[in-house]
Amino acid sequence: MNQNQSFPEQYFRRMDESDDERFYDYPRLVVHIDEAAIAATTRLYREFLPADSDVLDLMSSWRSHLPSDVPYRRVVGLGMNELEMRENPQLTDYVVQNLNKTSRLPFDDASFDGCILTVSVQYLTQPVDVFAEVGRVLRPGAPFLTVFSNRMFPTKAIAIWQSLDDRGHAQLVESYYQLAGRFEGIQSLDRSPKGSYSDPLYAVVGYRTHQPLTF
Repeated sequence: MNQNQSFPEQYFRRMDESDDERFYDYPRLVVHIDEAAIAATTRLYREFLPADSDVLDLMSSWRSHLPSDVPYRRVVGLGMNELEMRENPQLTDYVVQNLNKTSRLPFDDASFDGCILTVSVQYLTQPVDVFAEVGRVLRPGAPFLTVFSNRMFPTKAIAIWQSLDDRGHAQLVESYYQLAGRFEGIQSLDRSPKGSYSDPLYAVVGYRTHQPLTF
């Protein structure tokens, strides 16, 4: 499966095309947005993710920013650094996987009630394939939230991301949902903290279609 053909190949090139495993091998136990933006992320997840649910934290790290007072049945992390995910107190289990090499998710169809992708979408080189896989592993009607700001590792962010402004980022991410063909109710949200010099915060949310999937 390669649905990236909808875009020119150069959109997904990066300054550093070396193995991602080498770049992410060293654990980075730091947050990538400031406290106000983190709080806005947590409020967003509280709003869209139901309690007592199975949640997939895609491109996970040592913090998921889920609300600490909401009981989730299961939170599965999938990321590049095992030590970071081992330090994440909200994960019930995790998988180490490079989505830029293998976009197929190691989960059964309709396994999760929600999925989050937090400040990492800019590093995906096969985003439409990954989004299609998220649609496969979500249950009908389940939300998929992609959260992003304006921070990045410039050597690993894809070229098209670096050429766009905040509105362009939202439109690009919306197109990933649309081209994946497994989501409905797609909308962009501006949840930037007001009245502060905080990092901006944006999200795109889509819901796994209730229609039967074709593979």
